[in-house]
Amino acid sequence: MKIRIISVGKMKESYWKQAQQEYCKMLSRFCNIEVVEVADERTPENASEGEVRAILKKEGERVLAALKGFDRVYALASEGKQQDSVEFSKRIRADRDAGKDLAFLIGGSFGLADELKRQSAGLISFSKMTFPHRLARIILLEQLFRAFKIMHGETYHK
Repeated sequence: MKIRIISVGKMKESYWKQAQQEYCKMLSRFCNIEVVEVADERTPENASEGEVRAILKKEGERVLAALKGFDRVYALASEGKQQDSVEFSKRIRADRDAGKDLAFLIGGSFGLADELKRQSAGLISFSKMTFPHRLARIILLEQLFRAFKIMHGETYHK
């Protein structure tokens, strides 16, 4: 199974990069994992609604280009469905068993374009709280690792 995480914006801080590398290394036992960063748009101070739509459109085009070749897409969004780790694991297992390659989308400071959300197989929310996209990426990687551990009946701290 191939999994690609497509994230708007670059990870600059070394501690986030180290966490990402560690989780990718652990996940490599279970799947072919790849993280793709697409450039975010510069945001003017006090951006208008029209400017925000234009930013989301440009970032969305970059995300779409990085999606080629993936069967099933999930978008991280605050309005998405919250589920526990076992439910998430069941979702990943069903996709794996169906031979699907997965892509997960993480938006920038304004989230994701509505078009990307509509095209996804599901919207996922980790919490009602807002997280920076760098932290959301690490949480996603951790939950993917936990999902595979659950699938394989392996112990993992609770």
